[in-house]
Parts: sequence; structure tokens; C-alpha cells
Amino acid sequence: MKRIFLFLATNLAVVVVLGVVASLLGVNRYLTANGLNLGALLGFAFIMGFGGAIISLLISKPMAKWTSGVRVITGAEGPDERWIVDTVRGFADKAGIGMPEVGVFDGEPNAFATVAFKNSALVAVSTGLLQGMTREEVEDVIGHEVAHIANGDMVTMTLIQGVMNTFVVFLSRVIGYFVDGWLSRGEQRSGPGIGYMITTIVLDILFGFVAAIIVAWFSRQREFRADRGSAQLLGRRQPMINALARLGGMVPGELPRGLQTMGITSGVGKLFSSHPPIEERIAALQGAPA
Repeated sequence: MKRIFLFLATNLAVVVVLGVVASLLGVNRYLTANGLNLGALLGFAFIMGFGGAIISLLISKPMAKWTSGVRVITGAEGPDERWIVDTVRGFADKAGIGMPEVGVFDGEPNAFATVAFKNSALVAVSTGLLQGMTREEVEDVIGHEVAHIANGDMVTMTLIQGVMNTFVVFLSRVIGYFVDGWLSRGEQRSGPGIGYMITTIVLDILFGFVAAIIVAWFSRQREFRADRGSAQLLGRRQPMINALARLGGMVPGELPRGLQTMGITSGVGKLFSSHPPIEERIAALQGAPA
């Protein structure tokens, strides 16, 4: 319940902020007496599309700590924590990135990395993952998350999400304007009618589903790449294959919505799944060049 409330509150705050910005810049007045101002509409779509994605990226690290209850560790807490921190440090050095913050959170098996900048990332693993896997398998999962950071995956996904959001906002309003004009032909009125509002809402939803499918496809390709990255950091593929096989027999814990693409998921519905099936990931890793 807490996670849902925080997610909704954060998104509402982002929408309000973006609405104020669009109003100050004047791009929210794209419907004029002379028709549709495409330049203003494109500016509005850009602000709403990229603004939300970028703000989500920038606040992803503190939000991850807050919503998942991540406890940042330094290695001074005990031998297990020291091993986790040293493992992350070793992979970060190999990947050529700054040392991420390291955290542990309570819950079923899962792990995630979140970052706006490569040299100030966060890698977190759950207590369920630490208890349910061997050290070698946990090491493989950590390598996978560090590979996400090194690959700049969160920034890439933010840009893709921003582009998709911009197209959704822009196209739905353009089509809504023409549909409304067709429905109200012959009428005299100064603003958009119910046809515009209904069409825009429906197309926002429909185009949003299409955008989600495209973003999910990119996310799945990113997972294959991170698996290969982990194998490269380890120096061989078999440990990562073993870790994936173990993950296939475990039920991953739930992450906050904004972090789901960066964690471990089982995925329901392949088109909308942010992660490929474990079997496909293993097959891809087995077929990758040595």
C-alpha cells in the first residue's frame, strides 16, 4: 500500500510540475482560434514526454531507497556485507565506472541497479537473493546489475520512454483535433468539443499500449546485453548461466513500478514483459561468442 501511494503521489507531483512549466512557456495553448498550433503542441508534447521520464530518472535513486527500504552498507557491518561491497567494487573497477552505493533490502529474491549518472549509481540486492543463492550465483547477479550501469541502460530507457511519450501526446491530440472538427462540421464554437476530449483520452490509452510494447522490447534486448556483460566481467559464461538457471526456479520479489525494468521479473505477457524468459536468456548466453 505504501509503494502504491508513493508511486501515485510522485507521478501526480511530476504531472503538476510539468503542467506549470508548460504553462509558463506558453506551450499548453496549442489550441487557438485559428486552429491547431503544431509548434506549440510539439513543445507541449516534448515537455510532457521527456520531462516525466527525465524527472523519474533523476529521482530514481532516492525513490528506490525510500520505496524498497534499502539499507546502504559500507562493508563495516560484518563479513557478509564486506563481501558484497568488495564484489561490487571489483566489478565496478573492471567496468571502468565509479564505485556505486551498495544496499540490501528485505524481500523475496531480487536485485536492481538505478542510476542517473554512471559514477553515482546504486546496486541493491534482497535478503531473499542472498539467502537463496550461493555466493557465486549472487556474484553473477551483481555483475549483471553493474553491467546495466556500465551500459548506461537507465539513461537509454529514459530516452526511449521520452520519445514514445512525446509521440503519444502529440499524435493523440492531432488526431483528436481532426476528429472533433469532422464531428462538429458546420457548427460555430470557439474551443474543442467532446469529440476532441474523448478521442484524445482513448488514443492516449491505445498509443500508450503500443509505446509500452516498444519500450518493453528494448528492455528485453538490454537484458541480453547485461547478461553478456556479466559473463565478460566474470571472464566466462557458465557461472552466469548457472545463476540464470537458479533464478528460473525462484519467484522474484516485487519491485516498485519505476524500478521493475531494472530488476528480476518473471514477466506476464511477453509483449509487455521487461525481461525475456529465463530460457531465452540462457540460450542467448550459450550461443554468444566466447
